[in-house]
Amino acid sequence: MGFWIGMTVCNLLVPLIMLISGYCMEKHPPRTINGFIGYRTKRSMKNKDTWEFAHACCGRLWKKMGAAMLAAALLVMICLFGKGEGAVGIAATVLITLETLALVLSMIPVERALKNHFDFDED
Repeated sequence: MGFWIGMTVCNLLVPLIMLISGYCMEKHPPRTINGFIGYRTKRSMKNKDTWEFAHACCGRLWKKMGAAMLAAALLVMICLFGKGEGAVGIAATVLITLETLALVLSMIPVERALKNHFDFDED
């Protein structure tokens, strides 16, 4: 039971972080372009407009993805309740890997939106 609880908590972290960060990025993005916090890519840091657009776009995307992944993680983990540690461990590992992959790949639509919305000389 304790292992299942631990794995459930671990699998809910990425979606919850995406939901909270998505809200913050969309509603309260970093005020200034910086290399420390926020959605930081070459395109997003080009100027103030790209900075704000990238945060709004990424924030909306992360809120949607976070909500979907939270529901999926809860469903998977509920289905695994009472199963052995092996099954829970494997499923939880696959789930957290997919969540992390989705988090990283979320850059693709944001970068595509930046490219389509702004005229970049280097592209």
